[in-house]
Amino acid sequence: MLAELVPPAVVTVEAYDDVAPVELFPEEQAVIARAVDKRRREFTTVRGCARQALSHLGFEPVPILPGQRGAPRWPAGVVGSMTHCEGYRASALALDRHVRTVGVDAEPDAPLPEGVLDAIALTEELAMLRELTASAPGVHWDRLLFSAKEAVYKAWFPLAVKWLDFSEARIAIDPAGTFEATLLVPGPETPEGPLTGFSGRWLARRGLLLSSIVVTVPAAGEGSAVSGDSGQGVAERGEEPALGAVSE
Repeated sequence: MLAELVPPAVVTVEAYDDVAPVELFPEEQAVIARAVDKRRREFTTVRGCARQALSHLGFEPVPILPGQRGAPRWPAGVVGSMTHCEGYRASALALDRHVRTVGVDAEPDAPLPEGVLDAIALTEELAMLRELTASAPGVHWDRLLFSAKEAVYKAWFPLAVKWLDFSEARIAIDPAGTFEATLLVPGPETPEGPLTGFSGRWLARRGLLLSSIVVTVPAAGEGSAVSGDSGQGVAERGEEPALGAVSE
């Protein structure tokens, strides 16, 4: 599913269970030494996905350890994002000569826990959710808003290397399968200019909501919309949805 949301330069690998055997490096085992079984399974399977993606890009298996604010530390020359939720694990990686940053997030297509929406949504976004619920029922738009904001943060952090609060990006969701994120704080500089926002894509399928942002490197002589262009018109607070806090 995730491959439908990203350009060809991005390699995606996904899993819907934890059946495939994955051998962790000792450094990775140390990270989850005291973790509960659910956390261990998520952590392990998503790293299997990431190592498969790295292999497609020509890289040998390496430990994938959480760095600052839980963001995965990739080999030099690689950008990417990981996500997992109940029944889904995925990784999306690319070479940095083709892609500047990637942010992907997966969520169950279910209502947000009580109190979360008030903590993450702007006034304009609450009005948007009411309109979407009335005009296009069938998707849990509150959870999709959260997913889009998680994807924004995951795309933002490798470029800015600093926190972005939920209130510092305004999301506009198009029910046709795209969204626009406007940064409400100064964005990081890129060779094309300051980043002012992101364009993303989303889908709802198999009881899941997926959001994706990819900012590509323009080809020589081409301009690039600094809002973020996936190459298909447009996807970590750490590697996973954090409901307000990045964790590895």
